[in-house]
Amino acid sequence: MAQPISFFEQLPKTDLHVHLDGSLRLSTILELAESRGIKLPATTTEGLAKAMHCGETTGSLVEYLKAFDVTLRVMQTEEALSRIAYELAEDAARENVWYMEVRYAPMLHTSNGLPLVVVVEAVLEGLREAQKDYGIRSNLIICGIRNISAQSSLEMAELAVAYKNRGVVAFDLAGAEYDHPAKHHLEAFNLVRDNNINVTIHAGEAYGPESIHQAIHVCGAHRIGHGCRLREDGDLLHYVNDHRIALECCPSSNVQT
Repeated sequence: MAQPISFFEQLPKTDLHVHLDGSLRLSTILELAESRGIKLPATTTEGLAKAMHCGETTGSLVEYLKAFDVTLRVMQTEEALSRIAYELAEDAARENVWYMEVRYAPMLHTSNGLPLVVVVEAVLEGLREAQKDYGIRSNLIICGIRNISAQSSLEMAELAVAYKNRGVVAFDLAGAEYDHPAKHHLEAFNLVRDNNINVTIHAGEAYGPESIHQAIHVCGAHRIGHGCRLREDGDLLHYVNDHRIALECCPSSNVQT
């Protein structure tokens, strides 16, 4: 017998795979855009939902990620970042999430000249305030982006090292997976591993199991984001199971992409 959604909402939970820039309230996007004079594809929550939400399926992960172009426009100030982080934690707490790891790429929030340190501090401040108000514990995962330069990923890795034990718990590589192998960002992974920082990598989401293999055996991933193509390689699947490499499963996202 299927359980009602309320049953799952009431269960205590962790959320280990949530993107800050994919978790904005539609009303907040509209308010921030209006305050900054930013043009959006719609001016109502209903219209914005229609423009941004992907429905049951999209053509590809690249198509799916286009919605982030909208959210990033309103995430270029310290105040906006703190507010968005706070609201994400507030919303998660209302779904009885007790612990959350929020990931994002700080370099994507510097278009208006914000220093990277301010980008990190603003998000941490929002999460701290939410913990005071709602009791939810949160940490950050800093992301490099596959389809941006290896140098930028190294800069994100350096940022993760700087904030080790200060709110950052891991380094990730996200972005368009096809034709952007993780091994191109190896210097970043070497740096974080040399500093005993955990590694999680988006892999097997929009490319085959060889991407998962590379994430684990070349880049040293401790966890895999998505990993839904793992079923295509039974030997690798057994390795992942034997070595207790966690998969951050995102079922609704993967159905859509």
